[in-house]
Amino acid sequence: MQSPHSPPRSRLATLRELALLFLRLGSTAFGGPAAHIALMEDEVVRRRGWLSREEFLDLLGATNLIPGPNSTEMAIHVGRRRAGWPGLLVAGACFILPASLITLAIAWAYVRYGFLPEAKQMLYGVKPVMIAVVLQALLSLGRTALKSRGLVVLGLGGAVASLAGVNELLLLLFLGAIASALYRASAKTTPRPGLPTLTPVALAASASSAPAGAAAFGLLPLFLFFLKIGAILFGSGYVLLAFLRADLVERWHWLTPSQLLDAIAVGQVTPGPVFSTATFIGYVLGRAPGAALATLGIFAPAFVFVAASGPLIARLRRSPAAGAFLDGVNVASLALMATVTWYLGRAAVVDPLTIVLLIASELALLRTRVNSIWLVLGGALIGVLAHGGGR
Repeated sequence: MQSPHSPPRSRLATLRELALLFLRLGSTAFGGPAAHIALMEDEVVRRRGWLSREEFLDLLGATNLIPGPNSTEMAIHVGRRRAGWPGLLVAGACFILPASLITLAIAWAYVRYGFLPEAKQMLYGVKPVMIAVVLQALLSLGRTALKSRGLVVLGLGGAVASLAGVNELLLLLFLGAIASALYRASAKTTPRPGLPTLTPVALAASASSAPAGAAAFGLLPLFLFFLKIGAILFGSGYVLLAFLRADLVERWHWLTPSQLLDAIAVGQVTPGPVFSTATFIGYVLGRAPGAALATLGIFAPAFVFVAASGPLIARLRRSPAAGAFLDGVNVASLALMATVTWYLGRAAVVDPLTIVLLIASELALLRTRVNSIWLVLGGALIGVLAHGGGR
């Protein structure tokens, strides 16, 4: 007999489905945030129909307007949309957990044996497949986002600006403001007062006042340092590298430059969020308690920001002027994805075999309903077989 305090069976089934999906994605999603988001789009829009493409784009735009790891925040958003607050926690935790455990195992081996396990052979075949997955997502989402000539022009301009090195947050806000201004000029409508707006800059500014730690190593300073990073960091893994180097290496001397590069490498070559770098650093500095606190610190702000901003998205969409702003942000988000894909593609597609993997994977995604996870696993196997003897 079901307890009166237990959730309905349908809610439990939904949470179980969310947990299984994001545990799998967290265990197999290589390639960084753009690739992770593309895999999520394939699963929750194309295959399962949990969200429409427009809803997914709105969530993507919102994640780009708040600090923290974008793909983790997308998982949290999807969980909240699918199963409310329990879904928010389940989806986010299940996406983070596999990457953190894999990184923890690598950190243990690193501390014990002094080297990183070799992963280049596997990633050789995975990277071009992930480029194909991202391209498919860009095509799918672009058909929904680029719904007017003005937005197409904004998207092209955003891609050029991103390639030129314009700050990601400034680009998002600028293109959103232009789209909103164009709407007002065409509709001659003044937005209603009192509408909610996302205020990531204010949130980040207030979060940055948190203590960053002290020169002497301790578990509490370690936790507070990564809590600050998770609360204020916008941008790519390269921005994360700059933050970590400035404090952990140059200011406090907790890590050597070589250790920091090894930590960043682990975040790049393992599946799931790149922010699992924090788990590696935490273990190197403070063993298991340090790994747990560093992981909690860097990911906790993402749950808070999504919980605060998520309910506002639907209200923004109901306002024509605010909806136009969100349209501009969505187009800018796709422009950022496109430029990241360009840079990653140049590093991933390096010879005839990787070209064949890219084309074959893209054709499979466009012409069939094959699950992209199988393509990723196939790419990994081909990479190992092609270079099993090493280089």
